Amino acid sequence: MAMTFLLDDPSPRVRLALAEAIAWSDEAPRALILALAEDQPGIACHAVTYSPLLSDADLVDLAARGGSVTRILIAARASISRAVSAALAEVGDEEDILCLLENQGAAIAPVSLKRIAQRLGDCCDIRNLLLDRADLPVDARQLLTQQVSNALIAFPLAQAAIGLNRLQRISREATQAAVVSLVGDARPCEIGDLVEHLRLSGHLTPSFLMHALCSGKVEFFAGAIVNLTGCTERRVRSILATGRMHAVRALYEAAGLTREISTVFVEATLLWREASKKTAGTMLANVCGRLLERFRHHDGTHDAVSELLDLVEKLHIAEQRQSARSYASLTALAAA
Repeated sequence: MAMTFLLDDPSPRVRLALAEAIAWSDEAPRALILALAEDQPGIACHAVTYSPLLSDADLVDLAARGGSVTRILIAARASISRAVSAALAEVGDEEDILCLLENQGAAIAPVSLKRIAQRLGDCCDIRNLLLDRADLPVDARQLLTQQVSNALIAFPLAQAAIGLNRLQRISREATQAAVVSLVGDARPCEIGDLVEHLRLSGHLTPSFLMHALCSGKVEFFAGAIVNLTGCTERRVRSILATGRMHAVRALYEAAGLTREISTVFVEATLLWREASKKTAGTMLANVCGRLLERFRHHDGTHDAVSELLDLVEKLHIAEQRQSARSYASLTALAAA
């Protein structure tokens, strides 16, 4: 009763002394801890940061009703559950989230990491902390890759040096290459969500699919075709691996590709089957090079096909340059 009476003391120093005395104790009256947690920040910090009596429900409620200082104090606790992290991810500002991500004792669910990427991925510091995490979902990583691209396009110095149109094109191609690289590292359980995310965000384009197919990202490519066609995964994989030309074409047209574009995809699939039996490192060069030989000299090529082949040519050139760099590095090492 005496301590409860002190809660109404007009002097902040009295309430602060009370908070310092009982905030650490698991035997303190819970009602006092709850009252102190909603006092002014200099007093509440002890209860919010250290008290073992505050439940997840209490902390979620404080995060929702309190200000940024309260949320930072919650994010600084020695141990934070996934439920509390989820609440902070939903309502926290940049400083709150930075504190949460830097806290080694915070358990953060993948869905909360993705929510942080969606809300605050344009903040460079938050983006870097997210990208450093091994448990970041691949669809959230793709989203952050797009945020990096957007930041580059908006950078005045880059616009002045390169020009906006060229900068947008370079950024778009670099983002696509980065995402194709990411999908190769995706776990099987993540592919479905990633494909759906890319489809909803408008990134699941024919050029992106061609890039993935030529690069041998078979797991992702099959998942994308499953998503676009509604066919079972077993049927899609069977057609891609062993299906006849007409079956493969019908599958791609069911995915929404036009007849002209589907013809290129069919040829790329047949080339991929051959290349997959050879060295994996040469797959991109093999498929791209032979596709260009097959279609480049045909007259009356459809505009959409021309754009697709332009992409294939860029991939082929990039792969040749990378091979040259690797050869030069190996030669230099051998000479040393």
